[in-house]
Amino acid sequence: MLVESGIWLWKLPDSLPISDRGDQVPIPKILVVDDETYIVELVKFNLEKEGYHVLVAYDGVSALQSVRAEPPNLILLDIMLPGMDGLEVCRTLKQDAETNAIPIIMLTAKGEEFDTVLGLEMGADDYIKKPFSPREMVARVKARLRALKILEAEKAVGKKIFVVKDLIVIPDKYEAFLGEEKLELTPKEFELLSLMASHQGKVFTREALLEKIWGYEFSGDTRTVDVHIRHLRQKLKDDSTYPNYIETVRGVGYRFVEGRVN
Repeated sequence: MLVESGIWLWKLPDSLPISDRGDQVPIPKILVVDDETYIVELVKFNLEKEGYHVLVAYDGVSALQSVRAEPPNLILLDIMLPGMDGLEVCRTLKQDAETNAIPIIMLTAKGEEFDTVLGLEMGADDYIKKPFSPREMVARVKARLRALKILEAEKAVGKKIFVVKDLIVIPDKYEAFLGEEKLELTPKEFELLSLMASHQGKVFTREALLEKIWGYEFSGDTRTVDVHIRHLRQKLKDDSTYPNYIETVRGVGYRFVEGRVN
């Protein structure tokens, strides 16, 4: 069951408000697909509270019909659906040139690791495990929509960004965002983050990071790497025991969790 949370005080994304001229700016549409009514209603309530227009569907076939009738800006898609499951819905949408750019966040129950991997292989952009709080869900939605906006702008000039869960890294601009929050990173912290995010899944030894980021070879003391990683984890709100971003590979070094590279 979803976990209740307090009222959010974060400002709405720049794409939502009405401008000073009185022009209506398009409100992002979110399609919520889940066969459990109470989940749909709770997710819908929290998204509408943030200013989003919410569409709903309770099975896979209806979800596809909804997407084709009124394409959303993002889809929250449960895996376990009657008839056509969420994995098949995801595969169908990602194989269609007209819908493959729509971000999909999969909703998975605990213990569905295999389904989660399949979802990412079929093109899902992110996943959230149940039970989750409305705060976490809204943060992921905001981050993904923000990333989509940045992607559209950056593609025009051939730049690359990296998006993992609610983290966005923009190497060319030396900028990183966690949800709606712009991270205040030192140059070395950003270089560490950018290097590891651009090589997701690759294990870096402390010696390799020392050479690549600080520009000198191993001299017997890699504590500076550990200190910078610790500070970076704190700013990412990352739990070293169950990391969302930076994993410790015992006896070797560090690696960035594998996500999607855009």
